[in-house]
Amino acid sequence: MPISRSTRRGRSSRRARRWRPSIGACARRRRRPHEAEVRPMRPRGRMRIGIDAHAIGSQTAGNETYIKNLIEALAAIDEENEYVLFFTRPEIAEQWRDRFRNFRVWVVRPHTRYLRIPLSLPWAVWRAQVDLLHVQYAAPPVCPRPIVTTIHDLSFEHLPQFYTPRERWLLKLAVGYTARRAARILTVSEYSARDIRATYRVPPERVVVTPEGVSALFVPVRDRERIHAVRRRYGIARAYILSVGSLQPRKNLVRLIRAYVNLRRRDDELDHQLVIVGKKGWLYQDIFRAAQHAPFAEDIIFTGYVPEEDLPALYSGATVFVYPSIFEGFGLPVLEAMACGVPVITSHSSSLPEVVGEAALLVNPYDERAIEEALQQVIWNDAMRRELSERGLRRAQQFSWRRTAELTLRAYEDVVRHVTGSERAASAQAAGASR
Repeated sequence: MPISRSTRRGRSSRRARRWRPSIGACARRRRRPHEAEVRPMRPRGRMRIGIDAHAIGSQTAGNETYIKNLIEALAAIDEENEYVLFFTRPEIAEQWRDRFRNFRVWVVRPHTRYLRIPLSLPWAVWRAQVDLLHVQYAAPPVCPRPIVTTIHDLSFEHLPQFYTPRERWLLKLAVGYTARRAARILTVSEYSARDIRATYRVPPERVVVTPEGVSALFVPVRDRERIHAVRRRYGIARAYILSVGSLQPRKNLVRLIRAYVNLRRRDDELDHQLVIVGKKGWLYQDIFRAAQHAPFAEDIIFTGYVPEEDLPALYSGATVFVYPSIFEGFGLPVLEAMACGVPVITSHSSSLPEVVGEAALLVNPYDERAIEEALQQVIWNDAMRRELSERGLRRAQQFSWRRTAELTLRAYEDVVRHVTGSERAASAQAAGASR
């Protein structure tokens, strides 16, 4: 006798129910060596927080510094909640395995750029059973748990000419979508908070300011031999002007190079070198061309990426630190420089005045002559250098990664509390409807 369609559907449904394992069972059965052992059950009230840590080990300057220091600060203040760190590189994940008692690592695979965010990461989030996922900038289009995103700045919205068409399109699409659906948006300055609210029209209560901090590594280096050793490592032969940041148009390095060359031309007694620290970013060719075709080209040094442990000595050995960036969400290098006691010159635009307060000399980043005059003023004025150094040290003490972690943890708690409350309300409503 032929089997009816409804009978076939019933049998198929029973087979599916029979073989569908629970999330916990799936994790136990199919866990690979690169995945974390994540317990499916935890005490009531404890959160399990997922953090996208793929930037660690990528030499991506600000993004890597932020997430690495945030994780370490969270570990220092929070031993109650559980954390799952999602990495893309097994060798980096291994360095963080068992580093903190309540932290687990999980390697996301496949981790190609176009598969990690839309497919691999949400699958890992579902299997790890976290209560929320914290990302930087872009989140998966579909994610099984609430999203907390950190958006440092919106330079791609305001300075599109400084990005390739492809990067600009991807950032606008991904970050705009993430901002509109995230449970919380964390950002690093009041300037960026206002910008995010205005650009994406998100409610003020969803945007939380969590200023960045400065690592305990960044202190004035008094050991002259240590400074000389680092200088030799990077080919620095004389007194120098320092700038730190990835090589990209927004950092305004072409104008800095021109200002430096004009200063050397006008001031015969000044023989400082210009040391530019940072990994290649994008659209950096004009920066190298400006240096190669300039007089005094032999005194313009590009160090490339410098490991964090060498930076305090480089900062401390500089006569002046200059950061003429056109647009910043925070500008962490100026804080690091102040913490090391070096006088700072920076832009009067975007978030930078908010970060430095009255502890730096501010200039118009579009005015090469203003940058040149500020350099000359600080280099030859001993009293001004001492004053800026002392103010910078005091200002840097007002920022800490511990405070960043405390504000971030509070945002996590608000999100989980809201989601838990919504789920309970929905359950109660469903139970009432079934009666």
